[in-house]
Amino acid sequence: MLRQIAAVTAFNIRGISQRLVASSVIVVGIMCVVGVLVSVLTMAGSLADTLLAAGRAERAIVLRVGANSENASTLSVDAAATIANAPGVARTADGDPAATADMLVSVNFNRKSNGSLAALAVRGVSELGVRPEVELVEGRLFSPGLREVIVGRNAQRAFAGLEIGDRVALRDSEWTVVGVYRSGDVAESGMITDAATLLSAYQRAVVNSVTVRLESPESFDAFKTALTTNPSLSVDVFREPEYFAQQTEDLSSLFFFITYIVTGIMGAGALVGAINTMYSAVSTRTLEIATLRAIGFGASGVVVSVLAEAVLLALLGAFGGAAISWLLFSGDTISLGGGQGSLVTELTITSTTLVTGVVAAAAAGFLGGLFPAVRAARLPVATALRAT
Repeated sequence: MLRQIAAVTAFNIRGISQRLVASSVIVVGIMCVVGVLVSVLTMAGSLADTLLAAGRAERAIVLRVGANSENASTLSVDAAATIANAPGVARTADGDPAATADMLVSVNFNRKSNGSLAALAVRGVSELGVRPEVELVEGRLFSPGLREVIVGRNAQRAFAGLEIGDRVALRDSEWTVVGVYRSGDVAESGMITDAATLLSAYQRAVVNSVTVRLESPESFDAFKTALTTNPSLSVDVFREPEYFAQQTEDLSSLFFFITYIVTGIMGAGALVGAINTMYSAVSTRTLEIATLRAIGFGASGVVVSVLAEAVLLALLGAFGGAAISWLLFSGDTISLGGGQGSLVTELTITSTTLVTGVVAAAAAGFLGGLFPAVRAARLPVATALRAT
């Protein structure tokens, strides 16, 4: 039986070239579906990974009670000082609290890709050493008291006017770009400067958040208890990984619709196209199939041959769609705009994403060929011969 199945399948696949136009319908349809699926999954995964990479187990972030993000939070300078000196906070080499009171503002820049305006976050920090992952790769650090900024590498790649020496407009003055940094996380999507200078320029007396480096991850509970039970404070305390995981929830909801609804509709269209094409292919080979059945080939060989053709065409489309996505998107930088700043990240197509696309294509090809295969196997030999 296996020899029969192999012979019929090989014979069937060799005949694909004679049905090139019809076969191309399946290949192109699956190619589009897989291309969209891989691209969307890559964008969602890369953006989420960029957010999650910012979380460190030894760090905690403090926001005003009820605020679900830094942008929605305000803390007085006095409150920030109380937080920095709470139990469980580590100390720097100089003996100061390892804490940074951060202020966030946004400024519009033109995207390099199309010239459209999008907001970038400018973060004022009181202690840059709390985030050791921020590594200067070009230029120098900003000087406290001077209107200078350093820019994230991803932000520089995506937006114009952020080269060293360029001047950016913040509030009512110009600030000079003096350095470029990388961090491998969401911080690389914006700019960093001195918090006191930024507060002065914007004439503010409040910061958005306080981030501290703890003595150890186990110090978090004592740190949180000390702050939430302090009657002079009204704050929420989060482990950094927990905070950034919450920020990815909205992002996941956005891409859920695109990934599963849009590609689902496209996949259904490709599946219908595959079924119609395979039905057409089977109907044009009714005599051929009937002859094979008449000389002793079993129904199982017919079923496998039709399914093999459908799956093979689907896989060709899958590899084509994955290859196009890889060429167009892998290593590219994209930005997802937001009211307080864009999230900029480098797209990375993972093997898991590629496998997901190939599996989805194989499933579509299998389902597309299943019904025509069963119909061909069930068609009586005499009826098929008379029909021709």
